[in-house]
Amino acid sequence: MISPRTHEQAERGATYRGIAVPEVLADFRLACMARELDDRQLILHKQGRTYFHIAGAGHEALLTAFARSLRPGYDWFFPYYRDLPLVLALGVSPYEVLLQAVGSAEDPASGGRQMPSHWASRPLHIVSQSSPTGSQCIPAVGCAETTRFAAGRSLAGVEHHDDEVTYVSIGEGATSEGEFWESLNTASKMRLPIVYLVADNGYAISVRSEEQAPAPIGDLISGFPHFEVARIDGGDYFAARQAAERAVKRARAGDGPSLVQAAVTRPYSHSSSDNQLRYRSADELAKEAAIDPLARMEHELMAAGLISADDVAKMKAEARELVLAAAAKALDAARPNPETVLAHLVSLAPFPEPEPPSDEGSPVHFSESIRRVLHEAMASDERVRVFGEDVADADPAILAELDGLGGVFGTTLGLQRSFGKDRCFNTPLAEANIIGRAVGQAVRGLRPVPEIQFFDYIWPAMQQIRSEAATMRWRSNGTFSAPIVVRCAIGGYLAGGSIWHSQCGESIFAHTPGLLVAFPSRARDAVGLFRAAMSYEDPVLFLEHKHLFRQRYAMDPYPEANYVLPFGKGTIVRPGEDLSIVTWGATVRRSLLAAEELAKEGIEAEVVDLRTLAPWDRELVADTVARTSRLLVVHEDVLTGGFGGEVAAFVAEHCFGDLDAPVRRIGALDTWVAYEPTLERAILPQVDQITDAGRSLAEY
Repeated sequence: MISPRTHEQAERGATYRGIAVPEVLADFRLACMARELDDRQLILHKQGRTYFHIAGAGHEALLTAFARSLRPGYDWFFPYYRDLPLVLALGVSPYEVLLQAVGSAEDPASGGRQMPSHWASRPLHIVSQSSPTGSQCIPAVGCAETTRFAAGRSLAGVEHHDDEVTYVSIGEGATSEGEFWESLNTASKMRLPIVYLVADNGYAISVRSEEQAPAPIGDLISGFPHFEVARIDGGDYFAARQAAERAVKRARAGDGPSLVQAAVTRPYSHSSSDNQLRYRSADELAKEAAIDPLARMEHELMAAGLISADDVAKMKAEARELVLAAAAKALDAARPNPETVLAHLVSLAPFPEPEPPSDEGSPVHFSESIRRVLHEAMASDERVRVFGEDVADADPAILAELDGLGGVFGTTLGLQRSFGKDRCFNTPLAEANIIGRAVGQAVRGLRPVPEIQFFDYIWPAMQQIRSEAATMRWRSNGTFSAPIVVRCAIGGYLAGGSIWHSQCGESIFAHTPGLLVAFPSRARDAVGLFRAAMSYEDPVLFLEHKHLFRQRYAMDPYPEANYVLPFGKGTIVRPGEDLSIVTWGATVRRSLLAAEELAKEGIEAEVVDLRTLAPWDRELVADTVARTSRLLVVHEDVLTGGFGGEVAAFVAEHCFGDLDAPVRRIGALDTWVAYEPTLERAILPQVDQITDAGRSLAEY
């Protein structure tokens, strides 16, 4: 395959430009393989045998070089879609690449669920990749944070090495994303063992780099402490080897993060859905072709006498034959079974039906029940970490002199004091940062409990919740999961909360496949549901209604340790036979008060508290409607698009024969919650509205 001279040099341990010749030749061979894979996938796409393609061409020298300093199955990888040469070097086979291209059930990355070039391998530590550009940067930081946290600890289910490195790569266009910058902030502040690779091919699809930013990214982050920045020619294999070795060595030694900005080419269009001839000139493409990294490697190795033209031809022929064989095999591989489309959305551990909780003991407020169950979770599992804005008690240097804050509602008070600042800590005021770091930690086996301080400010984290956490299990076909419990204060009835502290919007999250949603209405249910949430292997949005935190009617004795409430099981909080009121959260109390008013008129309303919305208890709702023949759904969220519409639609579709009256809904007006109390009362559901609607239904 290679010339006798090369064999002779290899036996003598020869080097070229400081690198062992066998390594250089092996990487050139791999680069040829990567290019051949891109070319074959383009042919298959034109034949209609695959459905999408995005190339790694132009990155071969850079990524084969980088892989030499990294350790598959030891370090952790958050690649992006042009990292084909890297994943090949880490151990992903051409056959596995092509299995994803054809969408085979045997594709180990996703089982046909993800587009090509969305890499994943649990054995190699390649974390399942999503499509939103730059969003993997914050989970990568969470992964590197786990390296720091796990040092010196023996944590069940957390694979760890003290000198492991997290690699994350993006294109230069993704450096415009806010999540990239939020990740830099934490990587710098914590001096994390992470290496960023920015592959700059000059274009984000058709948008030039000059239109993306006022200066090269290396210049823009030069003020971040502890960061080392390198700018290299990514088409120069040897320069890339040196830059990678320095950055990775620095991270392994604990000296902090690095960012390597590498200029690369993009010989093919952005993807199979793009045609770069529409926005790039022939002259520009010709100049780029003249510096193609594969051709440069070939030319330099031949000029140095390391290989001959015959050697090159044999290497390329071998790559072509191997890829052709892999393609034929992949095309014959099994396609996914449509009956499996719902597999790996969530995995709910079964729980026995809990015994009714004891009434013995002093009742505790809703907020205190949260504080105690958090303490319980952290005491029982060292992997549990609680973090967010203001959740810590105080600066450790002065904590002994102070009471401590423990969150704006006091629900995390004492956690830092009891478990230390590395298990309960404050984060930057950056919601995506909070959730993304939790995702990266959860992938590694930790059990993070991030807090979003107010539901009204959850939206910057939506990308991380929906695109990273909620899709993780499904997109990886069950290979990865993100068991985080996102705590969030929600809701109005505050008199003064206004738009920014009083909103509900749970229906949006219940609409997200792969995300579990809890919305308890009292202290004991909050404890039981939180215990279940901590045992699940999927992301949970745990909504805590602010109005309930100090209400006496929401108090309960703290339930015994075996009181665990499974998600998807509602409860009847007041029996009745004339109509059913289905509700959750703060409107449970208002529905009960309305039921008392109706009872004075001889109308007995049954009140059902769903407790969780994803999943929700369809069976209980169907049962109550079968007995009362009338349904009123009450919720605090706005009426249009509120989750009550889902309940009403289910009953209309599956329980129509049991109904003696139309289904009614009560929700907030379709507007924002106002500041002034009389306006707030006019907007949010009130007892008299529920009473009137119940009376109207009963008399129908």
